[in-house]
Amino acid sequence: MNLYDLFVKPYESYDSLQITLEASGTIFGILSVFFSIKKNIWVYPTGIISTLIYVYLLFNAGLLGDCMINFYYTVMSIYGWVLWAKNSEDHIHVDVTWAAKKEWFYAALLFILSLALVTLVYYYKPYIDNQFSMEGTSLGLYHLDWANWMDVVTTSIFLVGMWLMAKQRIESWIFWIIGDIICIPMMIFKGLGITSVQYLVFTIMAILGYLNWKKSFKEKKIQ
Repeated sequence: MNLYDLFVKPYESYDSLQITLEASGTIFGILSVFFSIKKNIWVYPTGIISTLIYVYLLFNAGLLGDCMINFYYTVMSIYGWVLWAKNSEDHIHVDVTWAAKKEWFYAALLFILSLALVTLVYYYKPYIDNQFSMEGTSLGLYHLDWANWMDVVTTSIFLVGMWLMAKQRIESWIFWIIGDIICIPMMIFKGLGITSVQYLVFTIMAILGYLNWKKSFKEKKIQ
């Protein structure tokens, strides 16, 4: 498979609006990660624009898990925006710390609940695709391909990452790195070439973000 098949051919059936939306979502998504690396509160308004765009795109692509996670991102971005503003002396930047043991318990619980919820959504996907009618519909997980199952997993990974980031915890970046790496081949498989490149950029930026937050915590501790 060449670059044309990966990044051009899938878009031959797309209209200009879809392509423009995906490109815009990618740009704002990258901006959001950039601001998060800088511990800058603008991570949230830029992130909200990106996630709302992807709610629409991912629903149309059949990735219900990722669609749900982007809707959750929007809600959590509002929560994180308020929390960061409250915990910031200049209303722009925040201090970061490592997660406590109690927070790891909540993170594990959130991960398990997310796996169950997204799997349940996929179970009812034939019903949803049939315009919420049971006529001629057979419920189950038989229709899932490997990308859908990975979508279930990455949704849960990103849920935990988003929650930890709202709490200004350094470990959030570990979840972003793992989830981003998984999403690169998944998006290529689903014909979202631009988005796959975005996740490649996200992976690199998440590594930088982890190192930057870790360094910032050490410097703050020395002071």
